[in-house]
Amino acid sequence: PVRRLLEAQLQEQRREHEEEMEALRNQVDLMQEELEKQQQAFLQILQLSPEVQVELGLQQEITRLTNENLDLKELLEKLEKNEKKLKKQLKIYMKKVQDFEASQTMVPVERRLHERSMQVAVQRKEKDFQGMLEYYKEDEPLLIRNLIT
Repeated sequence: PVRRLLEAQLQEQRREHEEEMEALRNQVDLMQEELEKQQQAFLQILQLSPEVQVELGLQQEITRLTNENLDLKELLEKLEKNEKKLKKQLKIYMKKVQDFEASQTMVPVERRLHERSMQVAVQRKEKDFQGMLEYYKEDEPLLIRNLIT
């Protein structure tokens, strides 16, 4: 049983190896054909006059540069879209910062009175609490800022 298993594995490996070899032979044949085509094209170019050779070289360079320019244009468009997106995000964050700063500019006396009323409210309600803090909705940005810092 072990011998047959090993023989089967060996035959399977041999078959895979032969398939790989066939694929590689086909690939080599294709590459040889491509090389022959390139050599023929090169020989034809060499038979042309120097002026025509220069012209063909220039046409190839123009084609290469055109493709490079198209790639660069595409990259530029992507970067411009990203720039617009980032500018929009910056405006949103600037607005949030301004709103937050506006909420921070409460009159100090008003803030102290507000804090005292909150303390009084906490002292009077010493019963079953559902959270750790009591705050007014308009003080939420200040509370969040203090928690973060």
